[in-house]
Order: sequence, then structure tokens, then C-alpha cells
Amino acid sequence: EVQLVESGGGLVQAGGSLRLSCAVSGFTFKVNALGWFRRAPGKEREGVSCVGSIQSSGGVSTHYTDNAKGRFAMSSDIAKNTVYLQINNLKPEDTAVYYCAAAIKCRLEHLSLWASWGQGTQVTVSS
Repeated sequence: EVQLVESGGGLVQAGGSLRLSCAVSGFTFKVNALGWFRRAPGKEREGVSCVGSIQSSGGVSTHYTDNAKGRFAMSSDIAKNTVYLQINNLKPEDTAVYYCAAAIKCRLEHLSLWASWGQGTQVTVSS
């Protein structure tokens, strides 16, 4: 079973930056993608970025939702089994709980594909 543990959230002023981390363990053959999602207060969970294959097998690439392009950057450290989400020029509307998740495909629009989730890390941006 895949375990994911997020860290790095906190209270930041608008314009600042944060790097979130997600430590991953228990990889199985069912995991071909790791992703970042967020849930803002009063809103549904939405995708931010993912790295992996868009099919069950195939080449690995990084994908972002349209809202995340430009200020968000996802990276990984294979040796540490950790993925990161760098968020620059933070805005109050970025306030949310950020989750790391694992899936068989890198498809942010299909939440049902993401079978394993971390507990989340809170990001609060003050204006």
C-alpha cells in the first residue's frame, strides 16, 4: 500500500514562496503517477499538477492545470522518494489544504483514479 506524507505548509504573506514536500513509500505496480491537489475553503478538491504517464504505461511527463501554469513547479527526487511542489508569488486565493496523491495514470481531471492520498498540509496566504 502506498503511503504519502506531505509537509512544508504554513502561513505566508502574499508574494512569498513555499516548497511543499511529499514523501512516498510502499510503491506498487499500480502507481504510475504522483500528483498534487488542493482544497480551498468552501470549494471542491482540484488538481494542481502531476508527474507520470497519462496512460497506464508510457513516457513520464509533468502536467499542470491551466490555473497552475506559471507559478507552480513540480519536481521529484527519486533517491529520496519525494516529490515537491514549489509555489511562487503566492496569492490569498492559494489558501488551501494541499494533498499529495498516487494513481495509475497522470490524469488530474479524474479524481476517481487517485487511489492513495496523504493527510494534507495547510497553506495560508495573508494579504
